[in-house]
Amino acid sequence: MSRILGIDHGTVRIGLALSDELAMIANPLKTLDAGPDIVQEIALIVRQKRIGEVVIGMPYRMDGERGNAAARVEKFTDLLRKALPDDVPILFVDERLSSKVARESLGFTQRPKDREEKKLVDQVAAVAILQDYLNTRQGPEAWLLPEEE
Repeated sequence: MSRILGIDHGTVRIGLALSDELAMIANPLKTLDAGPDIVQEIALIVRQKRIGEVVIGMPYRMDGERGNAAARVEKFTDLLRKALPDDVPILFVDERLSSKVARESLGFTQRPKDREEKKLVDQVAAVAILQDYLNTRQGPEAWLLPEEE
């Protein structure tokens, strides 16, 4: 089974997470600065890490509608699709509250001000996005103990 890349897209930074080879556990990979070469950087990571699937957090508004942030993610995704091999699918996952969950899991009671803390939050948000996808993909039966089956 190939690894899956999780992406938390932002206008300043892009957090990345990578699954294990069994596609069960998401781990932080790195945070990249958004810029003109970001699509090529991610495409290189996909090739180097032999990633077979990409999951991108879709920033729906709290009412479930797509706003300006979602339009930016769709534009980024279109560029990324052109840079990746045709056999690497890109999927969207609802990322509402992923950054809040990341901050809370890191013990931050306020929004981080330090650059390194912000980068860490972006990575952990990417982990939350990817882990949510991995859990959904496996379904509830994956967590049953043998005697519960």
